[in-house]
Amino acid sequence: MDFGGGGDIRFEHQGMAGIVTLTRPKALNAVTHSMVNALRRALSSWEIDPKIALVVIKAEGRAFSAGGDILDVYEAGRAGNPSVAFFADEYRLNAQIARFPKPYVALIDGIVMGGGVGVSFHGSHRIMTENAQFAMPEVGIGFFPDVGASHLLPNLGGSFGMYLGLTGNRIRYGDALWSGLATHTVQAQYLDGLLNRLVETGDAGMALREVFTPAKRETDRQTLEAIARHFSQPSLKGILDSLEAAAPTDTFAANALATIRTRSPISISVAFREIVAGSTLSMDECMRMEFRILNRMLHGHDFYEGIRAAIIDKGSKPHWRPASLDAVDPEKVEEYFAPLPDGDLEL
Repeated sequence: MDFGGGGDIRFEHQGMAGIVTLTRPKALNAVTHSMVNALRRALSSWEIDPKIALVVIKAEGRAFSAGGDILDVYEAGRAGNPSVAFFADEYRLNAQIARFPKPYVALIDGIVMGGGVGVSFHGSHRIMTENAQFAMPEVGIGFFPDVGASHLLPNLGGSFGMYLGLTGNRIRYGDALWSGLATHTVQAQYLDGLLNRLVETGDAGMALREVFTPAKRETDRQTLEAIARHFSQPSLKGILDSLEAAAPTDTFAANALATIRTRSPISISVAFREIVAGSTLSMDECMRMEFRILNRMLHGHDFYEGIRAAIIDKGSKPHWRPASLDAVDPEKVEEYFAPLPDGDLEL
C-alpha cells in the first residue's frame, strides 16, 4: 500500500489490521513532513475501510522514534523559512489520531520522544516494553512540549506530568504504565506474537489479555510524594521555591532544581503555562494553543540556539535569552499564547 512517505514509512494491510512501520532506524525514526502526510492519508483511508478493524504502528531498529527531524527544522529556520507547514500538518495528525474511531495500537520498543510521542500516545492502546523510554525533553533545546503534550501531561496524577514537562527527564515502562501514559506493558519477546494475534483477530483487548504483564513502577513512593509536593505548586515560582527550600537536604529536589536551571528559561516558563492551561482544554483546543506557541518559538532565539548546542556543536553550552528564570518577563510569556494574526490552526 502506497500512501507516500518514500522509504521512511511502510504501510501494509494484513488480515484485520492496517500496519504502519517507521523505517528510518539509522535516524532513530525521526518523523519527517512526508511521513506525517503519508500517515494522515493512510488513517483517512483506513478509517472508512470495513476490512480494517484496527491500526498498529511500530518501528524498525532500537528506537520507536526519537522525535521530529529537528535538523531540517533548524536549517529551514536559519534560511528564513520557518517550518510552520510541517508543524501544522503534524499537529493535525496528532488530533486525527486522538479522534480515530478504531483501535490504534502503538507497539513501543525503544526510545519515544517528541514527535514519536505524537504519533503513538494519542491512540487507544499504548504498549511499552522493557526497552522503552519516554521523554518530552523539548525545554532542553529551547522548545516546548508539543505534539499534544499539553493534553497528555496534565492528566497524569501526582503532578507527574508537570515534573516530566519541566525537567525533560526520561522514564521507563513501569512509570509510564502507572502514571497512565502507557495502557499496557509487554515483554519485548512477545511483540511478534501479539502482532500476529492483532492481525488474526482484529481484537486488541483479547490479544493484549494474553501477553499483558503489569510492570512495577520504577520511581519509589518517597520520590513520587516529593514530585507531588513540589510540582503541584500553583505557580512556577512556587515550584522553584519549593525545590530550593528542600534542596540542601533532599537529593531529588537538588537534582530536579539543577536540571531545570540548565533548561531554556523562556521554554520552562511557557511549558508551565501550557501544562496548566491544557488541564481544562480539549485535544483540539490544545493543538490550537500549541500552534500559537509554535509560531512564536520558530521566530525566536532559544530554539535555534538549543539545536545548535545539542546537534550542530554537540555538547556545547547554549546561551539562552534571557539567561535566567528571574529575567523572564511574564508579559513576554503571555505573548506566546495570543491569537495569531492569520487565525488559529484549522484541524
